[in-house]
Amino acid sequence: MTKFSATSLELVTSQAKEQYEGLVKAGQEQSVKQFEKTSAAAKEQFEKTTAQLLKGYEDLQATSKANVDALLESSAIAAKGAEDLGREVVAYSQSVLDQSITTGKALLTAKSLQEVVELQNSFLKSSFDAFVAEATRIQELSVKVTNDALAPLSGRVNATVETLSKPLAA
Repeated sequence: MTKFSATSLELVTSQAKEQYEGLVKAGQEQSVKQFEKTSAAAKEQFEKTTAQLLKGYEDLQATSKANVDALLESSAIAAKGAEDLGREVVAYSQSVLDQSITTGKALLTAKSLQEVVELQNSFLKSSFDAFVAEATRIQELSVKVTNDALAPLSGRVNATVETLSKPLAA
């Protein structure tokens, strides 16, 4: 059996204590380094994600502003078109009224029933032809106004879909 002296036990205990303290200190240093490394990586990722979200928000805000601008432009085009259409309808109505008055005067001065029938037939034929021509013109003008008013919105729909479809930058 080996005898241990108090000095040798103290020496062994002291060495074990130093080794244990060294291991604990090394473990603590390694833990601190790993924590700092993880914290730095988390901070970097947070900053990167925040920047991406802010960029996405700015893009969305710019897209929304452009959409509102397009809606205002479209509304202005539609209002101007409605005004033009209204003017055309009023002008047509005025011309029909003028033609009716002229025909009425002619009917009052007609010398025979035959002349009244001819004037009436001529008035009905020209009124119908004018109505068909005006209806066609109004329809064409309506289609043009509609297409013109939808053009700014159509472009914005495509741009908005493109913006919203983009993934956040990596």
